[in-house]
Amino acid sequence: MKQKLFSLIIFFFVTLNAFAQTIHGKVFDAQTKEPVIGATILTAAGGTTTDNTGNFSVRNTDKNGSVKISSIGYTTLEVMPKENGSLRIALEPAIENLQSLIVTGNREASLRTESPIAISKLSPRMIEEAKATAMVELINKVPGVMMVNLGNEQHSMAIRQPFTTNAYFLYMEDGIPIRPMGVFNHNSILEFNQFAISSIEVVKGPVSSIYGPEAVGGAINYITQRPTSVPTAKIGIQADQWGYKRLQYGAGGTVGKFGVYVGGFTSKQTNSWMKNSDYDKNSLNARLEYQFTPSTRLIYTFAYSHYDSQTGGSVDSTAFFSRQYVSTTDFTYRKSNSLRTRLTFEKDWNNGSQSFITAFARKNEHGQNPSYGIKWTTGQETAKGEINSSNFKSIGLIAQHSQRFNFLNAKLIAGTVLDFSPSTYWSYQIDLAAQLRADKKSVEKYTIVKERPDIRNSDYEADIKNSALYAQYDFEPIPKLRISAGIRYDRMAFDYTNYLDNTSGNKSYSQFTPKIGATYDLGKGKGIYANYSRGFSPPGLTSIFRKRTTPLPNGDLFYYNLQPAQFNNAEIGGWMSMLENKVYLDLAFYQMNGRNELLNVRLPDNSYDYQSAGKTLHRGVEFGLTYKPTKEFFFRFGGTTAIHRYEEFTLSNREADAVKNVNGNDMPSSPRWLWNSEFSYYPDWFKNFRTSIEWQHVAGYYQNQVNTVRADGYNVLNFRVGYQWKGIELFTNILNLTDVLYATNATRGNNSTDRTTYNAAAPRTFVMGIQYNFNGKR
Repeated sequence: MKQKLFSLIIFFFVTLNAFAQTIHGKVFDAQTKEPVIGATILTAAGGTTTDNTGNFSVRNTDKNGSVKISSIGYTTLEVMPKENGSLRIALEPAIENLQSLIVTGNREASLRTESPIAISKLSPRMIEEAKATAMVELINKVPGVMMVNLGNEQHSMAIRQPFTTNAYFLYMEDGIPIRPMGVFNHNSILEFNQFAISSIEVVKGPVSSIYGPEAVGGAINYITQRPTSVPTAKIGIQADQWGYKRLQYGAGGTVGKFGVYVGGFTSKQTNSWMKNSDYDKNSLNARLEYQFTPSTRLIYTFAYSHYDSQTGGSVDSTAFFSRQYVSTTDFTYRKSNSLRTRLTFEKDWNNGSQSFITAFARKNEHGQNPSYGIKWTTGQETAKGEINSSNFKSIGLIAQHSQRFNFLNAKLIAGTVLDFSPSTYWSYQIDLAAQLRADKKSVEKYTIVKERPDIRNSDYEADIKNSALYAQYDFEPIPKLRISAGIRYDRMAFDYTNYLDNTSGNKSYSQFTPKIGATYDLGKGKGIYANYSRGFSPPGLTSIFRKRTTPLPNGDLFYYNLQPAQFNNAEIGGWMSMLENKVYLDLAFYQMNGRNELLNVRLPDNSYDYQSAGKTLHRGVEFGLTYKPTKEFFFRFGGTTAIHRYEEFTLSNREADAVKNVNGNDMPSSPRWLWNSEFSYYPDWFKNFRTSIEWQHVAGYYQNQVNTVRADGYNVLNFRVGYQWKGIELFTNILNLTDVLYATNATRGNNSTDRTTYNAAAPRTFVMGIQYNFNGKR
């Protein structure tokens, strides 16, 4: 009897195995063609998940049974296996879904709703449909963020800060800062290649416990395109009526264990609406991945950018209101050459733990004759300008390990950062002649009289040595409550030679930056979070070694006494889905208190002096709303209302000065309201057609620190339309649809004789383009 039963069992399993089918396949993003990692594959016989290349292999006992594929952030798909048991599955991103994966929170993939921080993600679909000619067209879609367009991809930034050029933001490429601490440049985003970016993640508020100093207002992480699961190629052109032209290209694929993607563009601007603003840019990115095993891989990236631009700069009120877009200079310029490369080894462990080690190198040359460097006193027929150059080279290392524990579903992250960056900087004076307007209160045109390399504003060398250790522990003390606590120690040290006074020495700044936060899952797509974090930002080297306009009473000619800015940030927030996941709402309330915040004070000759404000207050609400009632319609609305105020800030200690402090004043260039809204339509009756209209609102703000003059806010509409037919995509963007006269920024000094200068925005602009997209079937 036992032998018959045993034989029957053997017969059953042999028969089952005979009818079972092994299904092989790959899962990839329908938009980017990148592999989808960790997607769940379910059949009648069980399930599995995709590996780092998007591949899977699973058994199916029902020959006619379906295969169900799901992944966070994507629409679930159910397909029938082919006769040969091979599947190629393209998952459509669920763009309205908040439950997406992010990597910027702690340098590895995690759920958005398990991270106790304010973070937003621009999806590949949003980036692709924007067809942006400049990064500002993408970043301003992020709720609570304002990237101020200063022309030719130049910019300032506002994330929990006024419009500012200060070093309170961290710009990264695949989690690697593109500059070393101490060498911040507010225009460094122009060195990115927007045609090789897969997604963009923006963290708002200090993330110093993971990423260190300069991540005070926030951090922007540009995530480059991975090698595609199937062979892909694309090439396109776009142009506008103002002389802008761009050729863009990209291609990638995976063969066996090796994958590659290369993308770039070359652009040229000539005879624009703004005189003396021609520019050229060439950018190239490459990413190579080799999979030793499904859990072990090597990644190499390369990024190069060359930028050469005239910088027309700002215009005065006479030119602005008459729409005479002629700058006061025809000689100012900005030139940049940047090279970044990294090699990363990644290892996934059996229990979900992960390790990586990254070696990176950077080389950057940035030279300019800046319009903001012109110093002119009202009524004078002479002025002074400058030519400067900032250069550095870097080698560095980032290593991190995350260990998972069954106890309290905990995870420990620990890492270290080492960065050695020799840098040089010099600046010298140029003498200018000022052609005045009839009122003698503004300048119509500056001309160069003589370059003066013998009169130096700054000249130094510094070997920067940055190091850091950080740790973060996440755990769940009770179900649905997740707590995250972290701390980081940073040390920025440098040996220097100051050639202006022939001195050498060394200086260092160090700081512990803690954070603690928690998320609580309320269920049914709802949750809340809270966190407290601390950030700091040491002064940049160009500030320290800048020669003072007037020496201090003790004879100091330089800014050796500048102290790091410190910030304490507290916030609470939450998210919720409603109406059967058709509506998603994201909110964050924050207050950030600053001390020793480094600010520029505008002097009577329009030059600037560095001072540290005693105390500042940054308080606001950030909000994001998406609504997708059907597949045809999608609506998003996001922005911020905030106060940026001086609590204690002494402008002058001189008895003769009427205004000695600005305590209680709004900081200049800090509008109370910012928002960006967009409505998109994808008609069922016209497949592969899309159209959208976008509304950017910026409220009015004070132009100066003494709050005597306000700048008007503005509302701008942008319209986009596109159609794809058999791989050929046609598109048109109409920027500033209603041809509004507005300035992206307006500033004025604190003196009664000062006049407003305007960064004029472009008139109505028609961008036309065509692109061919090829997708292979291997």
